[in-house]
Amino acid sequence: MKYFLIPLCIFILFSCYKEKEINQYNLRYLALGDSYTIGEGIEFEDNYPNQIVNQIFLIDSVTVIAKTGWTTDELIDTLNNLQLDKFDVVSLLIGVNNQFRGYQIDKYVMEFENLLIRAIDYSKDKKNVFVLSIPDYGVTPFGKVKGQERIYREINSYNNINKIMAEKYNVMYFDITEISRKAENDTSLLAEDKLHPSKKMYKIWIDKLKLELIDSLKNS
Repeated sequence: MKYFLIPLCIFILFSCYKEKEINQYNLRYLALGDSYTIGEGIEFEDNYPNQIVNQIFLIDSVTVIAKTGWTTDELIDTLNNLQLDKFDVVSLLIGVNNQFRGYQIDKYVMEFENLLIRAIDYSKDKKNVFVLSIPDYGVTPFGKVKGQERIYREINSYNNINKIMAEKYNVMYFDITEISRKAENDTSLLAEDKLHPSKKMYKIWIDKLKLELIDSLKNS
């Protein structure tokens, strides 16, 4: 009997060690954005920030500060009235409503930089800040009515800016725009409103970014 207990005790100790190793992170994640961040048209639990928490065991919780229709200035105004702690992970995805409302692109340059600086300031380590490119809603039924080719060009221009800013401040950048364009021929990538991403599309985003994000977190 005593010989049976020895391997059993070793197994229990190893299991406890592994659980401690996994749970020692308990990282907190802040997601900043608009409808693409809250997951308009789907269950809140299925949006990309919550899928990140569910798929990356290092991250324990997420705080989402986002609202459908928000432009860069509206997100800035909201953040001006909040007192936020430091987070282990911070993401930023914003700008589609600037484009939709026809704002001057120079406004986006200044305000996106402002938001990225804030995102870095909210983080414990800028290595774990990341920017997501803006999806192209021009491929959706709504977008085609509004002018698919124009939206394509303007979304590209906005994404050139947020990519340059991410490089300038040396944070991670994930281009998910080409993934969003696949929705033109695959409606399962769209929510029921046929405008915003579905749970399935968000999962593809996560599949693209999670390995780099996990590696960054483990090396922080």
